[in-house]
Amino acid sequence: MSRSLRTSATGMIAQQLNIDNISNNLANVNTTGFKKSKAEFQDLLYHTIRTAGTSAAQGALVPVEIQIGYGTRVVATQKIFEQGHVTATNNALDLAVENEGINGDGFFQVNLPDGTTAFTRDGAFKLSSDGQVVTSDGFTLEPPISISQDATNINVSADGSVEILQSGATAASNVGQLELAKFINPAGLRSIGRNLFVETEASGPRITGQPNTQGFGRISQGFLELSNVSVVDELVNMIQAQRTYEVNARAIRTSDEIMQATNNIAG
Repeated sequence: MSRSLRTSATGMIAQQLNIDNISNNLANVNTTGFKKSKAEFQDLLYHTIRTAGTSAAQGALVPVEIQIGYGTRVVATQKIFEQGHVTATNNALDLAVENEGINGDGFFQVNLPDGTTAFTRDGAFKLSSDGQVVTSDGFTLEPPISISQDATNINVSADGSVEILQSGATAASNVGQLELAKFINPAGLRSIGRNLFVETEASGPRITGQPNTQGFGRISQGFLELSNVSVVDELVNMIQAQRTYEVNARAIRTSDEIMQATNNIAG
């Protein structure tokens, strides 16, 4: 019976991690550019009591094995990069990368203080005191774009071209070009908080390109991409995880009761 106790315990631990993951998804339902993740499970080792193909009575071969599993574990929490709902803000520095089916993709690139590059779908950009386009944490956009103080209008086209109209001017001037990055395996990116990802060996190196070309998404100015978390789906997942946790706990209680009854008989 001790095996059933340990097996049920692995189920409870796995569901606790599942609940932790669901809780993080729900906590970030209003986080701009947030990508939900799902827990993936894997069964553990098996104890083979009888092997298939062994001889039985009168020389017959046993057609199936007797195996008892040792439970489950969480093997991965995979990010789901399905696009979230895009909402209008009418803010000139709010930018959204809109995917065009399977042919549109991409992350904004930002420079971290240590000199490395991070990637984000959060396009809520701001202007720093020296006119640089930065994230809410002050990280500069890559490639850097600077807006002059006398700019009266900022226009970002679908292909990422940034133009401003300066005070007293009649024609707009180009001040920069947005560049997006994508990965062969975006699920391999590592979340580091602050709506940022960094590349890993699993994600592969970044592939950069101009928005609205070569399979990159187009830029929508005055819009933000919201979280792709569905509250209804997460609540359903939470109920399922809770019920599974309770069933595993019940299996532990049942095993304990059987052990107690066995001890009473033996006594």
